[in-house]
Amino acid sequence: MLNTQQEIIDLCKKENKRIYHIVIDEESKVSKTDEVAIRSHLKDVLKIMEKSATAKLNEGTKSKFNMINDFAKISYDYAENGEPMMGEFLMKTVAMAFSTSEVNCSMGKIVASPTAGSSGILPAAMMAAKMKYNFDQETLENGLLTSIAIGQIIAKYATFAGAEGGCQAECGSAAAMAAAALVEMRGGAIEECLNAASIALVNVMGLVCDPIAGLIEYPCLFRNSSGVMNAILSADTAMAGIKSIVPFEEVAQTMGEVGKSLEPNLRETGLGGVAGTKTGNRIREEFLKSEE
Repeated sequence: MLNTQQEIIDLCKKENKRIYHIVIDEESKVSKTDEVAIRSHLKDVLKIMEKSATAKLNEGTKSKFNMINDFAKISYDYAENGEPMMGEFLMKTVAMAFSTSEVNCSMGKIVASPTAGSSGILPAAMMAAKMKYNFDQETLENGLLTSIAIGQIIAKYATFAGAEGGCQAECGSAAAMAAAALVEMRGGAIEECLNAASIALVNVMGLVCDPIAGLIEYPCLFRNSSGVMNAILSADTAMAGIKSIVPFEEVAQTMGEVGKSLEPNLRETGLGGVAGTKTGNRIREEFLKSEE
């Protein structure tokens, strides 16, 4: 993969390609396969994403410590029967993010995109967009390929691990990937894809990782829902013509540096942040006793 935002833009213009073409070309060389095989795999991935994003919308989920009970179903019901201030579409998108997170917490099958803890964001963004715009299979695949390019740049300059970089590295990366995917699926410009990714990361710079009892439940589900909102906001902002003055690779580099500067208690240890509250400590003690 190329190293900088400008290199990607220049190559796409020179060869009249989209970002997803670059990803296909690179993957073909590395895996010694062709585009047909690559897209066949993407179809399987997208099926899993769609299933996880919708699995819990109409059925409850009970967690061992009652931290995330029925979030997806409650949100979806409210979207259909209440009057959400953000509107029915966005509320259903939130429900989809909760759904995949609940599938993950109940040991179901999900796509770690890029991590299990942030796995609700990209499926919710893509499947909600499919629902709203009736996107076809190829459009979804192109969006997913574009998100992969963003992920590759983040991996080059930073990390996806909450234990290394905080939740900015998990939900922030997922939101950046989803934002670029949405712009691609909507037919936005190459630069807009990269601007959207930059804006999404900037929005959550410094976000800590503080799961109660070390479980990927609370506050992780909330950050998946806010992460998909971040992705949609960033995509719309970029497509409106607003630019991130800092190129994406520099934002990714900064995210990595900020992550290293976070205190260990704020990097997935389950000791600081909301995990370190009185309630968080009580649940942690209950969890440890239950595992004895």
